Amino acid sequence: MKPISRRKFIEVSSIAGAGTLLLGSSPFKTIFTRARGFDILIKNGTVIDGTGKKEFIADVGIKDGRIVHIGKINDAEALQVINAEGLKISPGFIDIHSHTDADLIINPKAESKIRQGVTTEITGQDGFSWGPLGGPEIELTRKNFYDQYGEELKWNSIGDFLNDFSRRKFSVNIATMIGLGTIREFVIGLDDRKATPEELMKMQKEVIRAIEEGAIGISTGLEYTPGSFASTEELIELCKVAPEKFRIYASHIRNEDNFVLEAIDEAIQIAMKSNSRLQISHLKVSGKSNWSKVNQVIEKIDRAINSGLELHADRYTYVAYHTNLSALFPLWSRDGGTEKFLERLKDKNLEQKIREYVEKKVSNLDGDWNGVLISSVGKEEFKHYQGKTIQQLSEEFGMDGYQSSVKVIRDSENQVMMMGFGMEEKSTEKILAHPYVMISSDAGSHAPYPPMNREIAHPRAYGTFPRAIAKYVRERKICSLEEMIKKMTSMPADKLGIKDRGRIAEGHFADIVIFDFNKIQDKATFTEPHQYPDGIPYVIVNGEVVIANNEHTGAMPGKVIKSVDL
Repeated sequence: MKPISRRKFIEVSSIAGAGTLLLGSSPFKTIFTRARGFDILIKNGTVIDGTGKKEFIADVGIKDGRIVHIGKINDAEALQVINAEGLKISPGFIDIHSHTDADLIINPKAESKIRQGVTTEITGQDGFSWGPLGGPEIELTRKNFYDQYGEELKWNSIGDFLNDFSRRKFSVNIATMIGLGTIREFVIGLDDRKATPEELMKMQKEVIRAIEEGAIGISTGLEYTPGSFASTEELIELCKVAPEKFRIYASHIRNEDNFVLEAIDEAIQIAMKSNSRLQISHLKVSGKSNWSKVNQVIEKIDRAINSGLELHADRYTYVAYHTNLSALFPLWSRDGGTEKFLERLKDKNLEQKIREYVEKKVSNLDGDWNGVLISSVGKEEFKHYQGKTIQQLSEEFGMDGYQSSVKVIRDSENQVMMMGFGMEEKSTEKILAHPYVMISSDAGSHAPYPPMNREIAHPRAYGTFPRAIAKYVRERKICSLEEMIKKMTSMPADKLGIKDRGRIAEGHFADIVIFDFNKIQDKATFTEPHQYPDGIPYVIVNGEVVIANNEHTGAMPGKVIKSVDL
């Protein structure tokens, strides 16, 4: 045998030793070799390739971060061997509507996401992105950022944000949309008024700039300030200027309850007139009086698709939404930002008008004020509100529900999030079963240890993707397993134009989830959300094992995906 050099011996031994230390001796097999056939060899698993094609048994060879061979692999030399007998091998899940971005600063392991099989996060959703930053509340944004993440907010543009994150290490891949609400605040501010021609031109330039700097599409949040103040015509003109390749219009539509049908019509109109590819965010029919509208919603979507519009939607696998408590209040009361909103809540002349709006909206939730659960409060002295419903707080305060909600908003200076139990299981199933609906978490990353457990997380942060398989395939059988995996992998990849992820295919990046179909199960609940799912023993990102034997290895191979990469 030809002697191995000291340098080569140290290199190979270090890699192999690290694999043994981090990954455990079983079911991995470490082989010391002069030549590496594969970095990782996955043996005897059942491959679900992400395309919807029927599953098949095969081995998967990985080298230099990519899948290099699929088929029967005998006696291959590999640094790590995973015995996947009895397990499914699928592409890493792509969370097409995610809020995992700055969370990675304080927890780069992205625990609640990577452990449910998410390997790529698409952030900058609901009209909010990390650039361009400016406008009347920029100092408040900087203060809140420091309070939450423990460092100064150093970036102003999408390019700054992506460049900053390119220098960091984390366990998942991320990409971002450009938020039109963020652009509107930067150019116009928080006022409810029409953009001037000059302001519209400035906003168009910001759209182009953001995509040139790396954003991969456009998002809106038309129920939030200030995105809600944009007219249909303004949104059409802003979408038009995006380069065609990145003209994806992902929209939290203007209304998801009483006027959901009209809001879907508007989203379709914007996409058609701007020649955009539409993505309806977290598609739902919220409120008891609206549940019956689900068939009309689906009919509108199908008609638009049949007319030639490229239209998809995404949805999480739960019946409660997660948003700002202020979303229960009328848009006009939020005009001008937090300071003016708080002033209006003190105005006795406006109280009855605001109250009537809020109480009507809440009456449509499942359980009235018991259907409003406080999940996070930005001010430390009021953290004890978390985990309680407004009804429970009302009993503590000796106030009615409306008064209690106003008190919580005032105490927190409007830094308060809620869960609203507004959907039903029947319509949720119909939406998830639609062939053009993908799976998304609509959540950031969390962990059951400080500081990531300081909020009452929505269980979707921990369980969206396992629940899609366990509840909706294994239990409810709304579609085949292959179709559900497609909704999580190749479908979002194709929508976004990501050519080398979302499939188990030779030449693709090795983002891979290995799971046990019979054991995969979400465990997070609304009262005890900080629980990892079961049945996902291995997750690989860019050819590195991040989850092994159900534990995080500490590996942080995630990449920033920019428009230039697509």
